[in-house]
Amino acid sequence: MDIPTIPDQLFILIILVIIAFVVIIVAVQWKSVAKSKTSIVLLEKEIELKKMSMIEKDIESKRLMDNPIPLPQEQQDSLSAIRQSTTQVRSEVGYLHSEINERLARLEAQTEQKKLEKMLKEIEAKEAKLKKQ
Repeated sequence: MDIPTIPDQLFILIILVIIAFVVIIVAVQWKSVAKSKTSIVLLEKEIELKKMSMIEKDIESKRLMDNPIPLPQEQQDSLSAIRQSTTQVRSEVGYLHSEINERLARLEAQTEQKKLEKMLKEIEAKEAKLKKQ
């Protein structure tokens, strides 16, 4: 039996340190992979719960739409008055909008006419000047 020499012992020690380092790295990576897998599963469950909640809300809203709750006559009258006033306001807004567009078009036409009249006067003045020469 040979007694290992110091360089052999040092070599074995370095190899053991490297192996220990690799084992630690593998264990840490394994732990992070396991943690990410559990978080993915948890997120998938949350998504499923949100989907189910949205479907329940949709079904509830459809049920409410199919079975409207009758309003008391006073509230129905108030609602029709609001609808009527809304319709009147919309028609007034439409009328005023068309009135504004019409006036704007008239103003643009007047401005264009004044420009053309000014250009006509300038041309006539130049023609008169040319005729004199």
